[in-house]
Amino acid sequence: MSFYLPHGTTRHRHGLIALSLIAALSACTAGQDKGPPAKPTRQANSAANDQKATVAKGETVTELDKAIFYILQAKDNTYWFGSDGRGVYHYNGKTITRFTTKDGLVSNRIRGVQEDKAGNIYFTTYEGISKFDRQSYTTLSVSTNSVATEWKKLPDDLWFVAAQDAGAVYRYDGKLLHRLELPKTKIGDEQIARFPRSKYPNAIYSPYDVYTIVKDSKGNLWFGTAAAGVCRFDGHSLSWMYEKHLTEIEGGGSFGIRSILEDKEGAFWICNTRYRYRIDPKDTPDPGAGFIKYKREKGIDHLKAPDGADHVYFMSIIEDGKGVLWMATYGSGVWRYDGDKVTRYPVKDGAKEITLFSIYKDNHGDLWLGTHEAGAYKFNGKTFEKFRP
Repeated sequence: MSFYLPHGTTRHRHGLIALSLIAALSACTAGQDKGPPAKPTRQANSAANDQKATVAKGETVTELDKAIFYILQAKDNTYWFGSDGRGVYHYNGKTITRFTTKDGLVSNRIRGVQEDKAGNIYFTTYEGISKFDRQSYTTLSVSTNSVATEWKKLPDDLWFVAAQDAGAVYRYDGKLLHRLELPKTKIGDEQIARFPRSKYPNAIYSPYDVYTIVKDSKGNLWFGTAAAGVCRFDGHSLSWMYEKHLTEIEGGGSFGIRSILEDKEGAFWICNTRYRYRIDPKDTPDPGAGFIKYKREKGIDHLKAPDGADHVYFMSIIEDGKGVLWMATYGSGVWRYDGDKVTRYPVKDGAKEITLFSIYKDNHGDLWLGTHEAGAYKFNGKTFEKFRP
């Protein structure tokens, strides 16, 4: 029997997972935010109702939190670090400033960081979306009139994951957030039927919860879900892709779709190294069927995890300027694949290998890691070393 783990909480051994239903339910309870609403509690019809905070001064600190999940280098080349419980950190090359709910941030548990064309920074949380205009924080308002017809794709829109148990995403048009639920599937509904809330009250999640949002080279949006597979929005229709091995790990347990990447050849890597996927050139929107047409290609068949497994589940993946893939696993370090050879980079805090959450490529092409327990790491050309400002 398999189960998913909440966003930002996993159990892992050498890149694989095996746990019982009871243990998974415990993980769900321990890992979820304290009472995350399925929908933000404050809604408005106009962005004018956004609550504007006073100028945020933050607090000068000397180091980052241990649980750093997200990293962003802004257009001004300063860095933002999103933590799992202690707010956000801004590094200008000299000073680290920490911002929390005391400064107007809607929540201290960050689930995404992005920047718009004007240089505003947005922080995703399960309690709402915070916008920082370089002076103060605003909690974005949610349209009370969001309907299915709001599924549209405009060049300057921003997209955010919604709260745990929402099964939805947000589209931001520059004024309001539009809450959009993903279409239901047989697979997702079967998952709900297997774990009814009446029998498993601690399993507070939806198989349609979104973990990651990626835009491909054609502008299509890809949503990685907890247990329903991958959903793609091309601006006209929503289509699904599901393969059991993408989310369910042999021996039990599930990570869901936490990482999606389109490589330089236009093929997609999704969560594990066993296969890559090429979209059929004849694939066209088909609202009736609602399935993506694709073919499965061999991935990295010679990659071995430390325990001898024939593939590795990765939490996060990037492609560098030379087309080399870098994959951050949970507990097996970083794996580099240049199309021919695989190189494993252990990531340690002292003598102890640590657990990873994300990998990020900055404006200069430098590689960073977000970790569960050891702060941020940066690649020095030979190894990943702890970031010490």
